[in-house]
Amino acid sequence: MVALPHPAPAVLHRSAGSPGPRRDLRSAPFLAAARGERPSRLPVWFMRQAGRSLPEYRALRAGTGMLQACLDPDLTCEITMQPVRRHGVDAAILFSDIVVPLYVAGVGVDIVPGTGPVVGHPVRTAAEVDRLPRLDIEQVTPVTDAIALLLSELGETPLIGFAGAPFTLASYLIEGGPSRNHERTKALMRSAPEVWHALLGRLADITSTFLQAQVAAGVDAVQLFDSWAGALSERDYREFVLPHSAAVLGRLADAGVPRIHFGVGTGELLGAMAEAGADVVGVDWRIPLDVAARRAGGTHPVQGNLDPAVLFADFGSVESEVRRIVAEGRRTPGHVFNLGHGVLPETDPDVVTRVVELVHDQPV
Repeated sequence: MVALPHPAPAVLHRSAGSPGPRRDLRSAPFLAAARGERPSRLPVWFMRQAGRSLPEYRALRAGTGMLQACLDPDLTCEITMQPVRRHGVDAAILFSDIVVPLYVAGVGVDIVPGTGPVVGHPVRTAAEVDRLPRLDIEQVTPVTDAIALLLSELGETPLIGFAGAPFTLASYLIEGGPSRNHERTKALMRSAPEVWHALLGRLADITSTFLQAQVAAGVDAVQLFDSWAGALSERDYREFVLPHSAAVLGRLADAGVPRIHFGVGTGELLGAMAEAGADVVGVDWRIPLDVAARRAGGTHPVQGNLDPAVLFADFGSVESEVRRIVAEGRRTPGHVFNLGHGVLPETDPDVVTRVVELVHDQPV
């Protein structure tokens, strides 16, 4: 793989295997709901809540590449804080990208505007898997430094760390970039299962290191994004993906923070995704929230699931959908209100703020 230049690593102040003291936020609505407890109000945050829809975000990012922004602690802190200040959400999610751990480890990947992650040399053979670098904890220092800044800024607002799941990272590495049908990914999965499992095992190690570093730095929850898992049948997910996602989530079992697992188009996979070790199951907009909770086993709090496109409708329609989802959420073991995927770039930020206010006005 192509080694890329990175900032000089500094020494972490906490061991990733032994998290230091963290803020006492037991009464925070987001964390209470994630534990399946009754929160003081229905919590709400949004995936990609700072991404592209905020004019202040676009102004701050002007002239700065995505990966460079993710590795600038001051910039990461400010971008993460922007939606907390503007919308009054109940949790902040660390500004980052799922390919950041690959990039800092030395994998030749870049984020091309209008395209997404692009890999210089795709990984499709056993030899290419063997050449994948490991992620050292020191390489994550720009991210953990940003977390340290955020902990002093956020007050009583919890901070969510995140990473991409092994399957989604593998798809980018195999395809060389975004893919509509994941042809090469599925072909490798079936034609060379030993290569497949070696690749996902290596990616599970990278993802675990990245998340453990965030937990040690002080995040209050983590979310594992498996953006493309919905391309799989449940049978294939269980055989080729679940063991590796379970390895990542299992290594965080004693971390003392909620573990959220989310994928797009995964209505048929929710039971398996819950079995992978999630404490909270994220749900996209394609399935009623209470149905999703039953599919996930009936014991997990759920997160979601307003269709991001609904935010472009008149506010009466938006309000109707919010109230419907809140009602469905009351029939689950716990509910964190969110979108069913990320905020779309052209969304009016004022509508997002009004949704937060509306959610907070709902009886718990």
